[in-house]
Amino acid sequence: MIEEFPTIFSNAELVLLIISVILFFSIFAGKAGYRFGLPALLIFLGVGMLFGSDGLGIQFSNPYIAQFIGMLALTIILFSGGMDTKISDVKPIAPQGVILATIGVLATTFLTGGFIYYLSSVVAGQYGFTFPESLLMAAVMSSTDSASVFSILRSKGIYLKEKLRPTLELESGSNDPMAYMLTLLMIAYIQTGGMNLGEAVLTLVIQLVWGAAAGFLLGKLTVWIINKINIDNESMYPILLLAAAFFTFAATTLLKGNGYLAVYIAGLVVGNSKIIHKKSISTFFDGFTWLWQIVMFLTLGLLVNPHELLSVAVLGLIVGVFMIIFARPISVFLCLIPFKNFSFKGKLYISWVGLRGAVPIIFATYPLTAGIAGASVIFNVVFFITILSLIIQGTTVTSAAKLLGMVDEPERKDVFGIELPEGIKSAMSEIEITSSVLKHGNKLMELTLPDHTLAVMVMREGRYFIPKGNTVLKEGDILLMISDNDEALLQSYEALGITDYTMKKN
Repeated sequence: MIEEFPTIFSNAELVLLIISVILFFSIFAGKAGYRFGLPALLIFLGVGMLFGSDGLGIQFSNPYIAQFIGMLALTIILFSGGMDTKISDVKPIAPQGVILATIGVLATTFLTGGFIYYLSSVVAGQYGFTFPESLLMAAVMSSTDSASVFSILRSKGIYLKEKLRPTLELESGSNDPMAYMLTLLMIAYIQTGGMNLGEAVLTLVIQLVWGAAAGFLLGKLTVWIINKINIDNESMYPILLLAAAFFTFAATTLLKGNGYLAVYIAGLVVGNSKIIHKKSISTFFDGFTWLWQIVMFLTLGLLVNPHELLSVAVLGLIVGVFMIIFARPISVFLCLIPFKNFSFKGKLYISWVGLRGAVPIIFATYPLTAGIAGASVIFNVVFFITILSLIIQGTTVTSAAKLLGMVDEPERKDVFGIELPEGIKSAMSEIEITSSVLKHGNKLMELTLPDHTLAVMVMREGRYFIPKGNTVLKEGDILLMISDNDEALLQSYEALGITDYTMKKN
Protein backbone atom coordinates (compact mmCIF):
# COMPACT_ATOMS: atom_id res chain seq x y z
CA MET A 1 0.00 0.00 0.00
CA ILE A 2 1.24 3.45 -0.92
CA GLU A 3 0.24 5.74 1.87
CA GLU A 4 1.50 9.23 1.30
CA PHE A 5 1.45 11.29 -1.88
CA PRO A 6 4.47 13.55 -1.04
CA THR A 7 6.60 10.51 -0.13
CA ILE A 8 5.99 8.98 -3.54
CA PHE A 9 6.97 12.09 -5.41
CA SER A 10 10.22 12.54 -3.52
CA ASN A 11 11.63 9.62 -5.51
CA ALA A 12 11.81 10.39 -9.25
CA GLU A 13 12.43 6.80 -10.32
CA LEU A 14 9.49 5.55 -8.29
CA VAL A 15 7.30 8.27 -9.80
CA LEU A 16 8.19 7.20 -13.34
CA LEU A 17 7.66 3.54 -12.46
CA ILE A 18 4.20 4.21 -11.02
CA ILE A 19 3.20 6.45 -13.93
CA SER A 20 4.33 3.88 -16.50
CA VAL A 21 2.48 1.08 -14.70
CA ILE A 22 -0.71 3.16 -14.52
CA LEU A 23 -0.46 4.04 -18.24
CA PHE A 24 0.17 0.41 -19.20
CA PHE A 25 -2.73 -0.70 -17.06
CA SER A 26 -5.00 2.01 -18.52
CA ILE A 27 -4.24 1.07 -22.12
CA PHE A 28 -4.72 -2.67 -21.60
CA ALA A 29 -7.85 -2.08 -19.52
CA GLY A 30 -9.16 0.22 -22.25
CA LYS A 31 -8.58 -2.49 -24.85
CA ALA A 32 -10.39 -5.06 -22.70
CA GLY A 33 -13.23 -2.64 -21.98
CA TYR A 34 -13.71 -1.91 -25.67
CA ARG A 35 -14.66 -5.56 -26.25
CA PHE A 36 -17.52 -5.14 -23.78
CA GLY A 37 -18.62 -1.84 -25.30
CA LEU A 38 -17.31 0.29 -22.43
CA PRO A 39 -15.99 3.77 -23.33
CA ALA A 40 -12.22 3.94 -22.92
CA LEU A 41 -12.52 7.18 -20.94
CA LEU A 42 -14.74 5.45 -18.38
CA ILE A 43 -12.04 2.81 -17.99
CA PHE A 44 -9.36 5.47 -17.45
CA LEU A 45 -11.54 7.11 -14.81
CA GLY A 46 -11.95 3.73 -13.12
CA VAL A 47 -8.21 3.06 -13.21
CA GLY A 48 -7.59 6.37 -11.46
CA MET A 49 -10.10 5.40 -8.76
CA LEU A 50 -8.46 1.97 -8.46
CA PHE A 51 -5.05 3.49 -7.79
CA GLY A 52 -6.49 6.23 -5.55
CA SER A 53 -7.11 6.59 -1.84
CA ASP A 54 -9.73 3.85 -1.58
CA GLY A 55 -7.78 1.50 -3.84
CA LEU A 56 -4.03 1.05 -3.90
CA GLY A 57 -3.61 4.09 -1.71
CA ILE A 58 -2.18 6.97 -3.76
CA GLN A 59 -3.25 10.07 -1.84
CA PHE A 60 -4.18 12.95 -4.13
CA SER A 61 -6.59 15.62 -2.94
CA ASN A 62 -5.37 18.85 -4.49
CA PRO A 63 -8.15 20.40 -6.63
CA TYR A 64 -5.79 23.18 -7.81
CA ILE A 65 -3.43 20.68 -9.48
CA ALA A 66 -6.39 18.75 -10.93
CA GLN A 67 -7.79 22.02 -12.26
CA PHE A 68 -4.47 22.93 -13.88
CA ILE A 69 -4.08 19.49 -15.49
CA GLY A 70 -7.67 19.72 -16.71
CA MET A 71 -7.01 23.15 -18.23
CA LEU A 72 -3.97 21.85 -20.14
CA ALA A 73 -5.84 18.77 -21.30
CA LEU A 74 -8.94 20.66 -22.42
CA THR A 75 -6.81 23.14 -24.35
CA ILE A 76 -5.24 20.29 -26.33
CA ILE A 77 -8.48 18.31 -26.71
CA LEU A 78 -10.52 21.28 -27.93
CA PHE A 79 -7.78 22.46 -30.30
CA SER A 80 -7.36 18.97 -31.74
CA GLY A 81 -11.12 18.55 -31.98
CA GLY A 82 -11.36 21.79 -33.94
CA MET A 83 -8.57 20.65 -36.28
CA ASP A 84 -10.42 17.42 -37.03
CA THR A 85 -13.71 19.17 -37.76
CA LYS A 86 -14.41 20.09 -41.38
CA ILE A 87 -16.02 23.48 -41.86
CA SER A 88 -17.87 22.07 -44.86
CA ASP A 89 -19.56 19.61 -42.50
CA VAL A 90 -20.22 22.16 -39.77
CA LYS A 91 -21.40 25.09 -41.91
CA PRO A 92 -24.89 23.71 -42.73
CA ILE A 93 -25.63 23.02 -39.06
CA ALA A 94 -23.72 25.94 -37.47
CA PRO A 95 -26.86 27.80 -36.24
CA GLN A 96 -28.24 24.65 -34.61
CA GLY A 97 -24.90 23.86 -32.98
CA VAL A 98 -24.45 27.39 -31.64
CA ILE A 99 -27.98 27.51 -30.19
CA LEU A 100 -27.52 24.11 -28.53
CA ALA A 101 -24.18 25.31 -27.13
CA THR A 102 -25.68 28.49 -25.63
CA ILE A 103 -29.46 28.43 -25.18
CA GLY A 104 -29.35 24.67 -24.67
CA VAL A 105 -26.82 24.95 -21.85
CA LEU A 106 -28.84 27.74 -20.23
CA ALA A 107 -32.08 25.74 -20.48
CA THR A 108 -30.41 22.62 -19.05
CA THR A 109 -29.05 24.68 -16.15
CA PHE A 110 -32.42 26.11 -15.14
CA LEU A 111 -34.37 22.89 -15.66
CA THR A 112 -31.87 20.81 -13.69
CA GLY A 113 -31.27 23.51 -11.08
CA GLY A 114 -34.98 23.88 -10.44
CA PHE A 115 -35.34 20.12 -10.07
CA ILE A 116 -32.38 19.89 -7.65
CA TYR A 117 -33.85 22.70 -5.51
CA TYR A 118 -37.26 21.01 -5.48
CA LEU A 119 -35.69 17.64 -4.69
CA SER A 120 -33.56 19.15 -1.94
CA SER A 121 -36.64 20.56 -0.22
CA VAL A 122 -38.61 17.32 -0.66
CA VAL A 123 -35.85 15.26 0.96
CA ALA A 124 -36.46 17.26 4.14
CA GLY A 125 -33.31 19.30 3.87
CA GLN A 126 -30.89 16.40 3.88
CA TYR A 127 -28.60 18.33 1.54
CA GLY A 128 -30.15 21.76 2.05
CA PHE A 129 -29.21 23.33 -1.30
CA THR A 130 -30.39 26.89 -1.79
CA PHE A 131 -31.66 27.86 -5.22
CA PRO A 132 -28.34 29.53 -6.21
CA GLU A 133 -26.42 26.46 -5.02
CA SER A 134 -28.79 24.23 -7.00
CA LEU A 135 -28.18 26.36 -10.11
CA LEU A 136 -24.43 26.16 -9.49
CA MET A 137 -24.50 22.36 -9.44
CA ALA A 138 -26.63 22.34 -12.59
CA ALA A 139 -24.34 24.84 -14.35
CA VAL A 140 -21.32 22.66 -13.63
CA MET A 141 -23.05 19.73 -15.37
CA SER A 142 -24.82 21.68 -18.12
CA SER A 143 -22.39 21.15 -20.99
CA THR A 144 -21.76 17.96 -22.90
CA ASP A 145 -18.17 16.81 -22.67
CA SER A 146 -16.04 17.33 -25.78
CA ALA A 147 -13.46 14.69 -24.80
CA SER A 148 -16.15 12.04 -24.34
CA VAL A 149 -18.13 12.94 -27.46
CA PHE A 150 -15.07 13.25 -29.75
CA SER A 151 -13.46 10.02 -28.55
CA ILE A 152 -16.59 7.86 -28.42
CA LEU A 153 -18.06 8.94 -31.77
CA ARG A 154 -14.72 8.59 -33.54
CA SER A 155 -13.61 5.36 -31.86
CA LYS A 156 -16.92 3.70 -32.66
CA GLY A 157 -16.42 4.58 -36.33
CA ILE A 158 -20.13 4.96 -37.04
CA TYR A 159 -21.55 7.24 -39.71
CA LEU A 160 -24.72 9.12 -38.85
CA LYS A 161 -27.51 10.54 -40.99
CA GLU A 162 -28.79 14.13 -40.94
CA LYS A 163 -25.31 15.51 -40.14
CA LEU A 164 -25.76 14.39 -36.55
CA ARG A 165 -22.08 13.76 -35.90
CA PRO A 166 -20.82 17.27 -36.82
CA THR A 167 -23.77 18.73 -34.89
CA LEU A 168 -22.85 16.80 -31.75
CA GLU A 169 -19.15 17.57 -32.12
CA LEU A 170 -19.76 21.27 -32.75
CA GLU A 171 -22.06 21.47 -29.74
CA SER A 172 -19.69 19.62 -27.41
CA GLY A 173 -16.68 21.58 -28.65
CA SER A 174 -18.32 24.97 -28.19
CA ASN A 175 -20.66 24.62 -25.19
CA ASP A 176 -17.95 24.48 -22.50
CA PRO A 177 -17.54 28.30 -22.51
CA MET A 178 -21.21 28.81 -21.64
CA ALA A 179 -21.09 26.28 -18.79
CA TYR A 180 -17.78 27.75 -17.59
CA MET A 181 -19.20 31.26 -17.48
CA LEU A 182 -22.41 30.17 -15.75
CA THR A 183 -20.33 28.32 -13.15
CA LEU A 184 -18.19 31.38 -12.42
CA LEU A 185 -21.22 33.69 -12.36
CA MET A 186 -23.06 31.46 -9.88
CA ILE A 187 -19.97 31.23 -7.64
CA ALA A 188 -19.67 35.03 -7.68
CA TYR A 189 -23.39 35.36 -6.95
CA ILE A 190 -23.16 33.03 -3.94
CA GLN A 191 -20.02 34.72 -2.59
CA THR A 192 -21.37 38.28 -2.91
CA GLY A 193 -24.98 37.51 -2.10
CA GLY A 194 -26.27 39.03 -5.32
CA MET A 195 -25.38 40.23 -8.81
CA ASN A 196 -26.58 42.73 -11.37
CA LEU A 197 -28.29 40.73 -14.14
CA GLY A 198 -27.30 43.26 -16.80
CA GLU A 199 -23.64 43.07 -15.83
CA ALA A 200 -23.78 39.27 -15.83
CA VAL A 201 -25.26 39.16 -19.33
CA LEU A 202 -22.75 41.74 -20.60
CA THR A 203 -19.84 39.75 -19.12
CA LEU A 204 -21.11 36.59 -20.77
CA VAL A 205 -21.50 38.26 -24.18
CA ILE A 206 -18.03 39.85 -23.99
CA GLN A 207 -16.45 36.52 -23.06
CA LEU A 208 -18.08 34.68 -25.97
CA VAL A 209 -17.61 37.39 -28.62
CA TRP A 210 -14.02 38.15 -27.64
CA GLY A 211 -13.22 34.45 -27.35
CA ALA A 212 -14.57 33.76 -30.85
CA ALA A 213 -12.78 36.77 -32.37
CA ALA A 214 -9.47 35.99 -30.66
CA GLY A 215 -9.66 32.34 -31.70
CA PHE A 216 -10.25 33.27 -35.34
CA LEU A 217 -7.50 35.91 -35.49
CA LEU A 218 -4.91 33.83 -33.64
CA GLY A 219 -5.82 30.81 -35.74
CA LYS A 220 -5.13 32.81 -38.91
CA LEU A 221 -1.88 34.11 -37.41
CA THR A 222 -0.84 30.54 -36.55
CA VAL A 223 -1.43 29.39 -40.13
CA TRP A 224 0.63 32.29 -41.48
CA ILE A 225 3.53 31.61 -39.08
CA ILE A 226 3.61 27.87 -39.83
CA ASN A 227 3.69 28.43 -43.58
CA LYS A 228 6.27 31.23 -43.44
CA ILE A 229 8.70 30.24 -40.70
CA ASN A 230 10.52 27.59 -42.79
CA ILE A 231 11.98 25.36 -40.05
CA ASP A 232 14.49 22.81 -41.34
CA ASN A 233 13.40 20.15 -38.83
CA GLU A 234 9.88 18.91 -39.67
CA SER A 235 9.46 17.54 -36.14
CA MET A 236 9.39 21.08 -34.75
CA TYR A 237 6.12 22.03 -36.48
CA PRO A 238 3.81 20.07 -34.12
CA ILE A 239 5.60 21.68 -31.16
CA LEU A 240 5.12 25.11 -32.73
CA LEU A 241 1.41 24.39 -33.15
CA LEU A 242 1.16 23.16 -29.55
CA ALA A 243 2.71 26.41 -28.35
CA ALA A 244 0.22 28.33 -30.48
CA ALA A 245 -2.68 26.45 -28.86
CA PHE A 246 -1.46 27.23 -25.34
CA PHE A 247 -0.77 30.87 -26.29
CA THR A 248 -4.27 31.22 -27.74
CA PHE A 249 -5.90 29.93 -24.57
CA ALA A 250 -3.73 31.92 -22.15
CA ALA A 251 -3.73 35.21 -24.06
CA THR A 252 -7.48 35.14 -24.65
CA THR A 253 -8.21 34.32 -21.00
CA LEU A 254 -5.89 37.06 -19.71
CA LEU A 255 -7.64 39.55 -22.01
CA LYS A 256 -11.02 38.58 -20.48
CA GLY A 257 -12.16 36.42 -23.37
CA ASN A 258 -13.16 32.77 -23.18
CA GLY A 259 -10.04 30.69 -23.77
CA TYR A 260 -11.87 27.40 -24.30
CA LEU A 261 -13.94 28.82 -27.15
CA ALA A 262 -10.84 30.51 -28.59
CA VAL A 263 -8.76 27.32 -28.82
CA TYR A 264 -11.61 25.38 -30.44
CA ILE A 265 -12.13 28.05 -33.11
CA ALA A 266 -8.36 28.42 -33.61
CA GLY A 267 -8.14 24.66 -34.16
CA LEU A 268 -11.04 24.90 -36.60
CA VAL A 269 -9.21 27.61 -38.58
CA VAL A 270 -5.89 25.72 -38.62
CA GLY A 271 -7.45 22.37 -39.52
CA ASN A 272 -9.33 23.83 -42.48
CA SER A 273 -6.38 25.80 -43.87
CA LYS A 274 -3.50 24.71 -46.06
CA ILE A 275 -0.44 24.25 -43.88
CA ILE A 276 2.80 22.43 -44.54
CA HIS A 277 3.40 19.00 -42.96
CA LYS A 278 -0.29 18.75 -42.15
CA LYS A 279 -0.26 14.95 -42.08
CA SER A 280 2.56 14.64 -39.55
CA ILE A 281 1.09 17.44 -37.42
CA SER A 282 -2.31 15.71 -37.31
CA THR A 283 -0.70 12.38 -36.41
CA PHE A 284 1.20 14.02 -33.55
CA PHE A 285 -1.91 15.70 -32.17
CA ASP A 286 -3.99 12.52 -32.35
CA GLY A 287 -1.56 10.66 -30.10
CA PHE A 288 -0.90 13.65 -27.87
CA THR A 289 -4.63 14.24 -27.39
CA TRP A 290 -5.16 10.65 -26.29
CA LEU A 291 -2.29 10.96 -23.83
CA TRP A 292 -3.81 14.03 -22.20
CA GLN A 293 -7.27 12.49 -22.14
CA ILE A 294 -5.80 9.54 -20.24
CA VAL A 295 -3.87 11.83 -17.87
CA MET A 296 -6.93 13.99 -17.24
CA PHE A 297 -9.27 11.11 -16.46
CA LEU A 298 -6.66 9.35 -14.32
CA THR A 299 -6.10 12.55 -12.33
CA LEU A 300 -9.81 13.04 -11.75
CA GLY A 301 -10.14 9.39 -10.75
CA LEU A 302 -7.35 9.87 -8.20
CA LEU A 303 -8.98 13.05 -6.88
CA VAL A 304 -12.26 11.44 -5.84
CA ASN A 305 -12.77 9.31 -2.73
CA PRO A 306 -15.06 6.52 -4.00
CA HIS A 307 -16.52 5.76 -0.56
CA GLU A 308 -17.90 9.33 -0.45
CA LEU A 309 -19.96 8.63 -3.58
CA LEU A 310 -22.16 6.23 -1.61
CA SER A 311 -23.61 9.06 0.48
CA VAL A 312 -24.75 10.94 -2.65
CA ALA A 313 -25.71 7.91 -4.73
CA VAL A 314 -29.48 8.37 -4.34
CA LEU A 315 -29.36 12.09 -5.13
CA GLY A 316 -26.92 11.51 -8.01
CA LEU A 317 -29.04 8.72 -9.48
CA ILE A 318 -32.26 10.75 -9.37
CA VAL A 319 -30.69 13.93 -10.78
CA GLY A 320 -28.73 11.97 -13.41
CA VAL A 321 -31.82 10.16 -14.66
CA PHE A 322 -33.73 13.46 -14.71
CA MET A 323 -31.03 15.05 -16.86
CA ILE A 324 -30.92 12.11 -19.28
CA ILE A 325 -34.69 11.57 -19.58
CA PHE A 326 -36.10 15.09 -19.14
CA ALA A 327 -33.71 18.07 -18.96
CA ARG A 328 -31.53 17.21 -21.98
CA PRO A 329 -34.39 16.19 -24.34
CA ILE A 330 -36.54 19.19 -23.38
CA SER A 331 -33.61 21.56 -23.97
CA VAL A 332 -32.75 19.96 -27.33
CA PHE A 333 -36.31 19.93 -28.67
CA LEU A 334 -36.90 23.54 -27.58
CA CYS A 335 -33.66 24.73 -29.22
CA LEU A 336 -34.37 22.91 -32.48
CA ILE A 337 -37.98 24.06 -32.91
CA PRO A 338 -37.03 26.60 -35.65
CA PHE A 339 -35.05 24.02 -37.65
CA LYS A 340 -36.57 21.41 -39.94
CA ASN A 341 -33.45 19.52 -41.02
CA PHE A 342 -33.63 17.10 -38.08
CA SER A 343 -36.29 14.44 -37.87
CA PHE A 344 -37.96 13.50 -34.60
CA LYS A 345 -35.63 10.49 -34.30
CA GLY A 346 -32.65 12.70 -35.09
CA LYS A 347 -33.56 15.03 -32.23
CA LEU A 348 -33.99 12.02 -29.95
CA TYR A 349 -30.49 10.87 -30.83
CA ILE A 350 -29.01 14.33 -30.16
CA SER A 351 -30.82 14.26 -26.83
CA TRP A 352 -29.39 10.85 -25.97
CA VAL A 353 -25.76 11.68 -26.80
CA GLY A 354 -25.60 14.40 -24.15
CA LEU A 355 -22.56 12.79 -22.57
CA ARG A 356 -21.03 14.10 -19.37
CA GLY A 357 -17.34 13.51 -18.78
CA ALA A 358 -14.19 15.23 -17.59
CA VAL A 359 -15.35 18.81 -18.16
CA PRO A 360 -18.14 18.78 -15.54
CA ILE A 361 -15.76 17.19 -13.02
CA ILE A 362 -13.11 19.85 -13.72
CA PHE A 363 -15.71 22.61 -13.40
CA ALA A 364 -16.82 21.01 -10.12
CA THR A 365 -13.37 21.79 -8.68
CA TYR A 366 -14.08 25.53 -8.96
CA PRO A 367 -16.57 25.57 -6.06
CA LEU A 368 -13.97 23.59 -4.06
CA THR A 369 -11.22 26.14 -4.68
CA ALA A 370 -13.66 29.02 -4.08
CA GLY A 371 -14.64 27.65 -0.66
CA ILE A 372 -18.36 27.37 -1.47
CA ALA A 373 -20.41 25.67 1.25
CA GLY A 374 -21.38 22.15 0.18
CA ALA A 375 -18.75 22.15 -2.59
CA SER A 376 -17.61 18.62 -1.73
CA VAL A 377 -21.17 17.32 -2.08
CA ILE A 378 -21.47 19.10 -5.45
CA PHE A 379 -18.20 17.53 -6.60
CA ASN A 380 -19.25 14.02 -5.56
CA VAL A 381 -22.70 14.33 -7.15
CA VAL A 382 -21.18 15.57 -10.41
CA PHE A 383 -18.65 12.73 -10.36
CA PHE A 384 -21.39 10.17 -9.76
CA ILE A 385 -23.55 11.56 -12.58
CA THR A 386 -20.55 11.55 -14.95
CA ILE A 387 -20.01 7.84 -14.29
CA LEU A 388 -23.74 7.23 -14.74
CA SER A 389 -23.76 9.12 -18.05
CA LEU A 390 -20.73 7.28 -19.43
CA ILE A 391 -22.20 3.91 -18.45
CA ILE A 392 -25.75 4.49 -19.69
CA GLN A 393 -25.22 6.82 -22.64
CA GLY A 394 -21.59 6.17 -23.54
CA THR A 395 -22.11 2.42 -23.95
CA THR A 396 -25.20 2.86 -26.12
CA VAL A 397 -24.03 5.42 -28.69
CA THR A 398 -24.02 2.82 -31.47
CA SER A 399 -27.05 0.80 -30.39
CA ALA A 400 -29.16 3.96 -30.00
CA ALA A 401 -28.21 5.06 -33.53
CA LYS A 402 -29.19 1.64 -34.90
CA LEU A 403 -32.44 1.56 -32.91
CA LEU A 404 -33.45 5.00 -34.21
CA GLY A 405 -32.33 4.21 -37.78
CA MET A 406 -29.72 6.95 -37.78
CA VAL A 407 -26.76 4.86 -39.03
CA ASP A 408 -25.58 5.89 -42.48
CA GLU A 409 -23.38 4.18 -45.05
CA PRO A 410 -19.67 4.68 -44.25
CA GLU A 411 -17.56 6.97 -46.37
CA ARG A 412 -14.55 5.56 -48.17
CA LYS A 413 -11.39 5.86 -46.11
CA ASP A 414 -8.14 7.35 -47.32
CA VAL A 415 -6.24 4.02 -47.34
CA PHE A 416 -2.95 5.37 -48.74
CA GLY A 417 -2.59 8.38 -46.45
CA ILE A 418 -0.45 10.22 -49.00
CA GLU A 419 -0.26 14.01 -48.82
CA LEU A 420 1.20 16.16 -51.57
CA PRO A 421 2.96 19.44 -50.75
CA GLU A 422 0.62 22.43 -50.73
CA GLY A 423 2.40 24.02 -53.68
CA ILE A 424 1.58 21.17 -56.06
CA LYS A 425 -1.68 21.91 -57.85
CA SER A 426 -2.86 18.42 -58.66
CA ALA A 427 -5.56 15.95 -57.74
CA MET A 428 -5.34 12.48 -56.26
CA SER A 429 -8.04 9.88 -56.01
CA GLU A 430 -8.57 6.39 -54.65
CA ILE A 431 -10.96 4.08 -56.49
CA GLU A 432 -12.09 0.55 -55.76
CA ILE A 433 -11.82 -1.90 -58.62
CA THR A 434 -15.18 -3.57 -59.27
CA SER A 435 -16.44 -6.00 -61.90
CA SER A 436 -17.87 -3.10 -63.93
CA VAL A 437 -14.41 -1.48 -64.09
CA LEU A 438 -12.89 -4.72 -65.38
CA LYS A 439 -15.53 -5.41 -68.02
CA HIS A 440 -13.21 -4.23 -70.84
CA GLY A 441 -10.15 -6.07 -69.50
CA ASN A 442 -8.37 -6.75 -66.24
CA LYS A 443 -4.98 -5.29 -67.09
CA LEU A 444 -4.03 -1.73 -66.20
CA MET A 445 -3.19 -0.94 -69.85
CA GLU A 446 -6.77 -1.90 -70.79
CA LEU A 447 -8.33 0.75 -68.55
CA THR A 448 -9.45 3.93 -70.26
CA LEU A 449 -7.51 6.76 -68.63
CA PRO A 450 -7.29 10.31 -70.03
CA ASP A 451 -4.00 12.09 -70.69
CA HIS A 452 -2.08 13.43 -67.68
CA THR A 453 -3.64 10.81 -65.39
CA LEU A 454 -1.52 8.01 -63.93
CA ALA A 455 -2.24 4.97 -61.76
CA VAL A 456 0.65 5.13 -59.29
CA MET A 457 -0.08 2.49 -56.64
CA VAL A 458 -2.31 -0.47 -55.83
CA MET A 459 -3.40 -1.72 -52.41
CA ARG A 460 -4.42 -5.39 -52.38
CA GLU A 461 -5.27 -7.18 -49.14
CA GLY A 462 -3.08 -4.88 -47.07
CA ARG A 463 -0.14 -5.08 -49.51
CA TYR A 464 1.02 -2.08 -51.56
CA PHE A 465 2.81 -2.20 -54.92
CA ILE A 466 3.47 -0.02 -57.97
CA PRO A 467 1.59 -1.30 -61.03
CA LYS A 468 2.86 -1.69 -64.57
CA GLY A 469 0.92 -1.68 -67.81
CA ASN A 470 0.48 -5.46 -67.80
CA THR A 471 -0.43 -5.64 -64.07
CA VAL A 472 -3.56 -7.76 -63.62
CA LEU A 473 -6.11 -5.98 -61.45
CA LYS A 474 -8.56 -7.81 -59.21
CA GLU A 475 -11.90 -6.92 -57.68
CA GLY A 476 -11.42 -5.22 -54.33
CA ASP A 477 -8.10 -3.61 -55.31
CA ILE A 478 -7.76 0.05 -54.32
CA LEU A 479 -6.09 2.10 -57.04
CA LEU A 480 -4.35 5.42 -56.30
CA MET A 481 -4.52 7.81 -59.26
CA ILE A 482 -2.95 11.23 -59.71
CA SER A 483 -3.69 13.85 -62.32
CA ASP A 484 -2.84 17.43 -63.26
CA ASN A 485 -6.37 18.53 -62.42
CA ASP A 486 -9.76 17.42 -61.14
CA GLU A 487 -11.32 17.55 -64.60
CA ALA A 488 -9.07 14.80 -65.94
CA LEU A 489 -9.89 12.57 -62.98
CA LEU A 490 -13.60 13.12 -63.41
CA GLN A 491 -13.26 12.19 -67.08
CA SER A 492 -11.59 8.93 -66.11
CA TYR A 493 -14.40 8.15 -63.65
CA GLU A 494 -16.97 8.65 -66.38
CA ALA A 495 -15.04 6.46 -68.80
CA LEU A 496 -14.73 3.66 -66.22
CA GLY A 497 -18.26 4.05 -64.87
CA ILE A 498 -16.91 4.72 -61.36
CA THR A 499 -19.09 6.34 -58.71
CA ASP A 500 -17.25 5.25 -55.54
CA TYR A 501 -14.05 7.26 -55.08
CA THR A 502 -12.24 9.56 -52.69
CA MET A 503 -10.73 12.72 -54.15
CA LYS A 504 -8.08 14.77 -52.41
CA LYS A 505 -7.54 18.35 -53.54
CA ASN A 506 -4.24 20.19 -53.14
